[in-house]
Amino acid sequence: MATAKSTKSKAPQETGPAPFNRDEELAAYRMMLLIRRFEEKAGQMYGMGLIGGFCHLYIGQEAVVVGMQMAMEEGDQFITGYRDHGHMLACGMSANGVMAELTGRRGGYSKGKGGSMHMFSVEKQFFGGHGIVGAQVSLGTGLGFANRYKKNGKVALAFFGDGAANQGQVYESFNMAALWKLPVVYVIENNRYAMGTAVTRASSQTDFSKRGASFDIPGEQVDGMDVRAVREASARALEHARTGQGPYILEMQTYRYRGHSMSDPAKYRSKEEVQKMRNEHDPIEQVRNRLLAAGLVGEEDLKKIDAEVRVIVQESAEFAQNDPEPDAAELWTDIVR
Repeated sequence: MATAKSTKSKAPQETGPAPFNRDEELAAYRMMLLIRRFEEKAGQMYGMGLIGGFCHLYIGQEAVVVGMQMAMEEGDQFITGYRDHGHMLACGMSANGVMAELTGRRGGYSKGKGGSMHMFSVEKQFFGGHGIVGAQVSLGTGLGFANRYKKNGKVALAFFGDGAANQGQVYESFNMAALWKLPVVYVIENNRYAMGTAVTRASSQTDFSKRGASFDIPGEQVDGMDVRAVREASARALEHARTGQGPYILEMQTYRYRGHSMSDPAKYRSKEEVQKMRNEHDPIEQVRNRLLAAGLVGEEDLKKIDAEVRVIVQESAEFAQNDPEPDAAELWTDIVR
């Protein structure tokens, strides 16, 4: 039977998360802004017909993956679903390579054959975006098993959404991870609407941090719009898993500004709701306001960062449009026959 200590969501401290120093604030600001601008450009290119298939944007959720990356150690692996471009950029994958994959070009991370949902980088320990809902949770658990078997001290992070949290393989994974005390952190990015259905209409238990209660997996809810809160909670979860105590669940309470995918008009929520989140909880604006209020930087400094980020994104778009498409012979490579 689960103990209250191991299953009860931890209440946020009244003092709030530990503050960042100037360098940490600027690093978080730059990376979140890069993700935001990249996703905006990807949306534009999709609308122009330059990106085919599906395209799921991460706009609004940037603090989750950036805060997690700030807490991870070298060699820790991570895996996610189809809303994956932000994860790629946060771990240092090239904007050129990501955008080229989105447009189906040779220079893409999967040689132009994977598209938005299917690219990875073993070098960066990113084991892919996955189109099958919840499939990455089982694979992430497998990464954790490999870490335990090798005794390498690494932790695997499996990201999935509130919709995927209702999939059966998630609970099979929880059971195995808890049984064998695997070094896995399960990160539930709760953006409230899954593919378009509010969590209150699809989930009997809407506190996703409690989803591991029957397996005695501790969990906590985190303000996923505050990069400081994300890093702080991530550090606790990673330490728990790394020290042999088994898996940990983090429910990142976040929000996507765009629809589920580029084909989703998102009519299931009001424009006022989205605008309220932008005005009061935007992860990038929170960092910007702290930097300015503390006098750590000036407006011109932030404008310079924005200009630098826009250059990176524009160059990635130009590279993607000018890079050649894969040769037809590539259809027969990288497959098991």
